[in-house]
Amino acid sequence: MIAPPPVQQTAKLLHTAAVRERPAGATIGRLAATRPLTGAPTVVPVLRVASADGREWLRVRLPQRPNGSTGWISSDGTLRGETPWAIEVSRARRRAAVYRGGRRVRTFRVVVGKRATPTPIGRFFVAERVRQPGGSALGPWVLATSAYSDVLRQFGGGPGQIGLHGRTGLPGALGTASSHGCVRFSDRAISWLAPRARAGTPITIRRR
Repeated sequence: MIAPPPVQQTAKLLHTAAVRERPAGATIGRLAATRPLTGAPTVVPVLRVASADGREWLRVRLPQRPNGSTGWISSDGTLRGETPWAIEVSRARRRAAVYRGGRRVRTFRVVVGKRATPTPIGRFFVAERVRQPGGSALGPWVLATSAYSDVLRQFGGGPGQIGLHGRTGLPGALGTASSHGCVRFSDRAISWLAPRARAGTPITIRRR
């Protein structure tokens, strides 16, 4: 696996933002200030910074379809931050590596999507962290990501959003390809990861 940069810049929204096709350009959408599952503030990775019309603009990753979507938002109404944490998932190896400051600190065996419902490839991020009630089949935590299934438009009443989560009540051994696209960790591993991989943490899912 390729080590990520040591730090990822982020932006936390203080209010809903207009998404532009370029700095000070036409509006192509809106980015909500809070996340739908938890109501937590929206935090997105910042890819570039530019100036236009006397304002600062941020090119950010967006938590939506199609996968890999980006757009420009004004830096007004955001709080800038950063995270040293990053996650890399190998579909072929069925392993997830966790990095801090560009250095790998942990590696976990995981369950990835089966052939019919593969885990999508690309660059994503943690959109929100959802604490699960005791006895949940998904384990103690779900890290809802900006990735969506390339096959399923809906699943379990939701929009086919990919999550990193535990496997308390789910079949499929660690190191196999048997999920509907989500990445399953051991409950112990996801409990370790959840406090570190806060909203905005980058995730790269590779074929190999």
